[in-house]
Amino acid sequence: MSSRDKGARAPSQRQLKVGELVRHALAEIFARGEVLDDVIARHSLTVPEVRMSPDLKVATCYVMPLGGGEATDVDKHLEQHKRFLRGEVATRVDLRYMPELRFREDTSFEASSRIDELLASPQVARDTRNAARDLDD
Repeated sequence: MSSRDKGARAPSQRQLKVGELVRHALAEIFARGEVLDDVIARHSLTVPEVRMSPDLKVATCYVMPLGGGEATDVDKHLEQHKRFLRGEVATRVDLRYMPELRFREDTSFEASSRIDELLASPQVARDTRNAARDLDD
């Protein structure tokens, strides 16, 4: 179980909506190059997901540089600029309370690539052929 899966309760509609608003605001800020930082400026950043805490006071932002390089460095630099980013998001998203931003490296693409690799392996192909043959019998 990954750290993203803790707390088995599904997010509420409000959490999902606020997370999407924050995600869009961050994506716009990154696309416009509004963060003045050499490491961040070297990369095109994507924000695949923002997860909100149940009380909407913490936004965990999963960010990934396109191409995946220097993801850890980018996260560290985003953490250094999170106060600025929080203020910029607050001007774009109308919320009573602006959540604290926490930045994490998005590893979902790596996990899906690993699953694709496993599914394409000869052992799995052999097992699926055997299972299909058993179903036909």
